Amino acid sequence: MPRKNSKSLLASGIALYSLFTEIGAEVAIVAGDRAQARIVFRECARMVELDPILSRKLRVMRDVIEYPETGSVLRVLSSDASRAEGYNFSTVIFDEIHVQPDDRLWSTVNLGSGTRKNPLIFGISTAGSRTDARGQDSLCYRLFQYGMRLQSGEVHDDSFYFRYFTAPDDLAWDSPEAWAAANPAFGDFLDPEDFAAAAKSLPRDEFETKRLNRWIQRATSWLPTGSFERLESPRRLVPGEKIVLGFDGSYDGDCTVPVAATFDGHIEPLLCYERPIDDPHWRVDIGEVEAAIIELAKKYEIVELAADPFRWARSLEALEREGLRVVHYPQSVSRMVKSTQSYYESVTQGTLTWGGEPQLAKALIRHISNAAVKTDRFGPRIVKADGRGSPRKIDLAVAAVMALDRARYYASEAEKPSRSVEFFSL
Repeated sequence: MPRKNSKSLLASGIALYSLFTEIGAEVAIVAGDRAQARIVFRECARMVELDPILSRKLRVMRDVIEYPETGSVLRVLSSDASRAEGYNFSTVIFDEIHVQPDDRLWSTVNLGSGTRKNPLIFGISTAGSRTDARGQDSLCYRLFQYGMRLQSGEVHDDSFYFRYFTAPDDLAWDSPEAWAAANPAFGDFLDPEDFAAAAKSLPRDEFETKRLNRWIQRATSWLPTGSFERLESPRRLVPGEKIVLGFDGSYDGDCTVPVAATFDGHIEPLLCYERPIDDPHWRVDIGEVEAAIIELAKKYEIVELAADPFRWARSLEALEREGLRVVHYPQSVSRMVKSTQSYYESVTQGTLTWGGEPQLAKALIRHISNAAVKTDRFGPRIVKADGRGSPRKIDLAVAAVMALDRARYYASEAEKPSRSVEFFSL
């Protein structure tokens, strides 16, 4: 079911009910991590607190609810599969199956109830990525496929119950009809205006997955068609202007590029060192790149050089000795998810502009068009549309995302009246 349709509330009621179904019941709540599992547990605890009968019979502790009369217990478990062994579960509430990296925890809890008369594993989730980190079908997608085969009559299994809420494929992803079809609570405690706002601010894949419960088949175009091109501006950086420089460096396969961003959200590519199509032996001239960045520092006020240090650590040290303020910006998943989302919102909401020397401007558009959005359990981030080994470049797009992220940081700090901007290395 899509997000915010009270899956956790429904699961909480089933979890509490299970405490009363047999003597010595063992009820477990598991999820991708302990914090996620506590969401369902808090709903259980709140139900107990608000009901006079339940509050007399049950004892609520930090991660445990006990029924002393029968020795039944409900507990939050760690997401570590090895720690879930040794229990004799009567009921398991398994939250957000789509975030599981593999089958181990699911298999452990399913095998931990062999002596129970009528055990129940109740899994709840939204759709997610079809594939896991190994490139295989994810656990959640395999369970989904099995459920669809049950619904079609291809297989018969009385032990497996399946319900799936989604928007039909023939409905446009941004239509109220699709929103209503996928979400049972739409128009009740889910506000249609919230959906309309989310459709404008979220990447399409993220919206379709979380709000329409549709599966991601492959990476799709990062930005809506024409949305970035419409923001091109005749504005150019002027000498002495304050900028953040996003730097993405390579050795031979990709490009080496610095992209500038101003505090008010103007993007401009300044250089692009890219291997010619007909020269497989080309290597970037590191000394030339360092000298060019030093010249840029003479022309503009570079508040920060944000750079991924991979293979360029010595050059970054040299640039620091030249007086540049360097911040290491490793392209980690968590960092790129946040900055990709922020950049997407800036484009779709029209809060940035961009420009540059014609050749560099065309290169930026090309790199933007080569970028796709990959959405997995961590969130959306940009990748090469044709896969990691693709010869198509996205380095200008990546550097622009980095530069805007850090420029927005300095802009937000400058708006705080009681604090000065602090420079620091991440």
